[in-house]
Amino acid sequence: MNILGISAFYHESSCCLLRDGRLVAAASEERFTRLKHDPRLPVEAFRFCLEREGLDLLDLDAVAYYELPELKHERQLRSGMQASALDPEAPERAIRERLGWEGEILFFPHHLCHAASAFYWSGFERAATLTVDGVGEWATTTYGLGHRGGRGEAGDLSLFAEVRFPHSLGLLYSTVTAYLGFAVNDGEYKVMGLAPYGEPRLVDRLAQAIRVEPGPGFTLDLKFFDFVAGTRMWTDAFEELVGGPPRRRGERRGEEILPFHRDLARSAQVLLEEILLEKARWLHGETGEDDLCMAGGVALNCVANGRILREGPFRRLFVQPAAGDSGGCLGAAALAHAKLGGTPIVRQTLRRVDLGPSFSHSEIAAMISAAGLAATDYSGREAELLDAVAERLERNEIIGWFDGRMEHGPRALGNRSILANPLDPNVRERLNRRVKKREAFRPFAPAVLAAQAAAHFDLDHPSPFMLETCAVRSILALPGITHVDGSARPQTVDPADHPRFAALLEAFFRRTDCPILVNTSFNVAGEPIVATPVDALLGAADATLDALVLGDFLIDGRDLPEVWRTLLPAWRERRRSGFAGSSPSTSAISEELYTFV
Repeated sequence: MNILGISAFYHESSCCLLRDGRLVAAASEERFTRLKHDPRLPVEAFRFCLEREGLDLLDLDAVAYYELPELKHERQLRSGMQASALDPEAPERAIRERLGWEGEILFFPHHLCHAASAFYWSGFERAATLTVDGVGEWATTTYGLGHRGGRGEAGDLSLFAEVRFPHSLGLLYSTVTAYLGFAVNDGEYKVMGLAPYGEPRLVDRLAQAIRVEPGPGFTLDLKFFDFVAGTRMWTDAFEELVGGPPRRRGERRGEEILPFHRDLARSAQVLLEEILLEKARWLHGETGEDDLCMAGGVALNCVANGRILREGPFRRLFVQPAAGDSGGCLGAAALAHAKLGGTPIVRQTLRRVDLGPSFSHSEIAAMISAAGLAATDYSGREAELLDAVAERLERNEIIGWFDGRMEHGPRALGNRSILANPLDPNVRERLNRRVKKREAFRPFAPAVLAAQAAAHFDLDHPSPFMLETCAVRSILALPGITHVDGSARPQTVDPADHPRFAALLEAFFRRTDCPILVNTSFNVAGEPIVATPVDALLGAADATLDALVLGDFLIDGRDLPEVWRTLLPAWRERRRSGFAGSSPSTSAISEELYTFV
């Protein structure tokens, strides 16, 4: 049975393919169109999924969609949106007209898709589910229970409690995000990264904006919020409540970040963690389960995840790596597979998410030749390639690493990464300023050999997706990956899952006695992670990398033509998909207001 899952028309549009209950392909549209958070119909990702498996439309049994458009339309109308701007039939019409699909389309509730995306790939026999985001149709937080007992949708996974719009932890956090001058639906992780620089002195004030109720519920005091029908997320009353001015956005980085802004970030983070912990404890009491699955955009808050696992009542936690809307297509496909009576989803914990496109040695060689680039071909000599790269890393060079299939979700996990030496005391400043071109306070994550993780981090279990933080307790000084509060967000690398990336870590370990590398996504601020070798070459030029690995090829950064910099604007502006629907200018997400279309 072949099921294609789609999430689209909001942000992070994505597509995935299930074959007989196995997840075989998944990708976000932004990686192909180069438009970050592209919300349009994922035409290119759809084509990739089919081509990857050698299928055409006639080979599909169904298409699954990640929300109920009619129910979402109801919420939009009741929220005061103009009916003329809304069309609940648009998703189905687009799928049929632009993708050419004439078969069955199955629609599932947004938060049920979030829960399914986590539960069905957790490997757990039974688990409680907690989904938290800005808003789906009406739900903003749901509580559920999954078990592997049957084939049908009913009984396998059910949601038994919810919090409904406009009361939303995601919207509360996004309000603070916008107040601090960061883009909503994009900059929330910046608030999380800024938080350790501040003090939680505003927690009691912020807590006045939300009433946390016994049981599953909470209620926002709407006098502090203007996100439903306004032009910004907050009201004047919110400014009075927090006692300091909002930070204005600038062309690049905005106004200076003041101590007040740092304290507000810390206070919002602490408040979110405390509420999530309280609700996790309630959920455990209701279900009695040992295991918890989480998804929704708020589940990407790795600091909160770490606290839930360390301080909460659940024994194990699985967070969907593509926890935001990009992972909704996985849940929709799994629910469709169950509804149509397919064999059960493979009962195995998801260990890797390299589900996107890859490129053969001959394809990369042809591109390098066409570009007239000098490159060293290490095909058949992997150990020599890894030693050459490890030597450069030891010399504090910053390396672009493009290998294998592209990862699905917001994290680069050793396939589309920028790598650096964590022992270098200047590496964070160099990466933020020169390479990533972003705010100086932003931390970087470590990739560590799984067998060595416990010696350097307060971590006693695998963490392959960078979805929780923990304390650094290494005898090594690790300035490149240690945040100001002594924490890090590790990726544990198992040779069984990522043999070449693990072998590179081993080569670096032999040279330095450090089994850790800085691992950040291969992109610069405002750009999606690179998808193709051409993207990688232009991205390396943009980021002024010292060297680039493309499969078996090693290219010195000094050999990238300077004239390529003149091509960067065209590379950023290109729009490959002519069938995706409305233009980005009319459908992209506002940077200052949470968009509910």
